[in-house]
Amino acid sequence: MSERHFVFIEGSSRPNGNSAILARRAEQHLPDGASSEWLRLADLPLPDFDADAASAPIFPDGNEGALLAATLRATDLVIVSPLYWYSVSAPVKRYLDHWDGWLHIPGLRFRRTMAGRTLWAISAGYTDDAGKADGLATSLRLTAEYLGMAWGGLLYGNGDQPGDVRQDHTAMRRAEDFLSPAAVPALRAG
Repeated sequence: MSERHFVFIEGSSRPNGNSAILARRAEQHLPDGASSEWLRLADLPLPDFDADAASAPIFPDGNEGALLAATLRATDLVIVSPLYWYSVSAPVKRYLDHWDGWLHIPGLRFRRTMAGRTLWAISAGYTDDAGKADGLATSLRLTAEYLGMAWGGLLYGNGDQPGDVRQDHTAMRRAEDFLSPAAVPALRAG
């Protein structure tokens, strides 16, 4: 994959929530030549992940198949999730749980395929203390590490009520260069 393709996976129950507003700002400033697509987990609901069913994995169809295909198309995967109880939303957690099944699909080589790509996170929450999102960031960073992906980092904005994140001028400004190659520490180091 030579050109970058950003896949935004949005896990909010409310359309155009604060996390999505912040992510849309970042999407407007993608690197030259990059493409993007946006999937709302509310529009593609997944069942709870059943680890026992994953012991005899098959290539999924329906919503899960669509999410797997989009995930595989991504050079850059952007998790867009409100900060819920110091972590990702339930739909995002369910999506990530399904990755366990994808790891076991014969011939897919999900882990090998995802290696070298970049995982990003964009979130908004009830407080201006970005440290409250450390659990969310750590969970996704460790996921990236496990799969051999680069960790692009977390863009966090303060927004409790609908549209509040627009008043977090620092986060909105950071969104404009958040998804650039220089933002990834491993890429900066060479």
